[in-house]
Amino acid sequence: MIKAVNIHKRFGNLEVIRGISLDVNKGEILSIVGPSGAGKTTLLQILGTLDSPTHIDGVDSYVEIDGHRTSGMKDKELSRFRSSHIGFIFQSHRLLPEFTAIENICMPALIAGRSMKEAEKRALMLLDFMSLSHRLNHYPSQLSGGEEQRISVARALMNNPSVIFADEPSGNLDSTSADALHRLFLSLREEFGQTFVIVTHNDSLASMADRCVKMRDGVIENISLSL
Repeated sequence: MIKAVNIHKRFGNLEVIRGISLDVNKGEILSIVGPSGAGKTTLLQILGTLDSPTHIDGVDSYVEIDGHRTSGMKDKELSRFRSSHIGFIFQSHRLLPEFTAIENICMPALIAGRSMKEAEKRALMLLDFMSLSHRLNHYPSQLSGGEEQRISVARALMNNPSVIFADEPSGNLDSTSADALHRLFLSLREEFGQTFVIVTHNDSLASMADRCVKMRDGVIENISLSL
């Protein structure tokens, strides 16, 4: 599903990612762990097309998602690709406070040009799957932290993306809500077949992934099968 080859990222003289290559299988849950400053979030943003790798002369470097090479895509083409193939979940829920739960979930579909009727039909299905049908007309300020995060997950699933990228998705949740979110990821993989790439400091979330990538100082230190 994802193929990254010779990924470098420099900010001035600081090399944050140093020649990483990584394959992620379709339907796999992959966790990325490591100390602060290891380059985890930078790698996630490059894999998710939110940032571009640094070009190194003489080095063949690219990212490929679902058979599409994203490196070299123009901005509009990349935006269309991102909208239809990729979903994002962040530590902060980033819900729009002036819109209800169902309106927040529908937003990616409306941006992609789908009708409100079509968007609402899928949003209602996702709300039911998340056990949040009774909260569809509530605003973010009326939801618990766990409910807000599940709404953000539903929003990420709105356009049925091939890959979900998550950056510390349970970082702001209490332990009960975090455990519920982790179980939800497993259920989503079984129900919808999505591939997940998750940056986390949470040992429980890292251990429930199929494989765990450990980073340090901009390189992959090791890749292990999770227990």
